[in-house]
Amino acid sequence: MRASEKCLELIRRFEGFRAAPYRCPAGVPTIGYGSTRYADGTHVNLTDPPIQSDQADEILRATLGEYENAVNRYVSVSLNQNEFDSLTDFAYNAGAKNLLNSTLLKKLNAGDRKGAAAEFAKWNKADGRTLAGLTSRRKSEREQFLKPVKAAPIMKLMETPVAKMAISL
Repeated sequence: MRASEKCLELIRRFEGFRAAPYRCPAGVPTIGYGSTRYADGTHVNLTDPPIQSDQADEILRATLGEYENAVNRYVSVSLNQNEFDSLTDFAYNAGAKNLLNSTLLKKLNAGDRKGAAAEFAKWNKADGRTLAGLTSRRKSEREQFLKPVKAAPIMKLMETPVAKMAISL
């Protein structure tokens, strides 16, 4: 699976855009939409020049694949798009290794979706301090995770080129 635009919106909303490098609450040099690396994999340094928002989007899209791949590798149950987006946002923010070692993942892979959803709230600290921004982000991830995916109306599906071709046969 790949992250949807909803996932990118979630990341942009909680990370915010910062043109100049800064230290995130965990002390890691960061730029753009919470990126610790550039599109080429180079780590952000506090002495790097500022970037534009279109560069930040490019970096976000280039580095997001790592987190999408982690979710695809680590999760052994089928996911809907909302679940995938929530987990990808979580991995982007907390780190893929933290997702791998989390009780959230263990519960999800055991088929306990409600238990997994409850685990998001436990990841609201940086350096042992509870952060309001992380508390809010985890709440949004949990809500997105539990939100049912709306099926496309059947008429819309019938309007796709493949469906039209099949109907004409």
